[in-house]
Amino acid sequence: MNAFCRPAPWLAFALLLATSPALAASGPPPGFVLTDNADLAFTSPDGATKLEQYMKDGGDFDVKWQVWARHGERMTELKPEQGYGADFRFTSDSQYLVRMQKTGSGEQDLYLYRAEKGTFVSATKTSLSNLAWAYFHSRPDTKKMKLDYHISANLVKGTEEAYRGLGVHWPDNRYLVISLSCEMDKHPKNVAVKGLADWRCRYDLKSGTFDMPAMFAKANAEALKWEIRR
Repeated sequence: MNAFCRPAPWLAFALLLATSPALAASGPPPGFVLTDNADLAFTSPDGATKLEQYMKDGGDFDVKWQVWARHGERMTELKPEQGYGADFRFTSDSQYLVRMQKTGSGEQDLYLYRAEKGTFVSATKTSLSNLAWAYFHSRPDTKKMKLDYHISANLVKGTEEAYRGLGVHWPDNRYLVISLSCEMDKHPKNVAVKGLADWRCRYDLKSGTFDMPAMFAKANAEALKWEIRR
């Protein structure tokens, strides 16, 4: 390169700033304010990562929430941006994080993140709740059930203690127990609400697969018959 083609030193430095991930700006964009609700602040068991939730109110019910993981001076957004704040639960080894995200009245999604290079990144290509519902519909006893409204996926409490409270002895930090619920539009005239209530399955963090342990079978059969009579 001759002297006429070589960029000026200041221009080369500006290009470096623009293209270097290590020097990129980190944190929520303008307009997002850190919530002061202590119930929406979470820290990993090892104390290394803190989750901060920021809200932007654009008026006319245009509310947006972002979640940022702070690790030292570094901040990384846990996508996707949503319309509500969220709850979180870590595995006891701080290697996985589940986001319990309200999406509407009586509706909730789940997102799974894994630890990587000092922060958390998405652990699945689609939401954990979508994967759970896909497993639900893959089974012969549930594949024809239609979901209409109040579609909700929930993380059953006990992640941190490997669900010892359920009377099991599973390996630590290996499984997540997910509960699925929904309601249906079509039901008998003498029934006010019909749907699915607390149908459970298990997700294996090591293999990325679902199963339904035999201990869930009886309760799941009852969950399929859930209804409120008039």
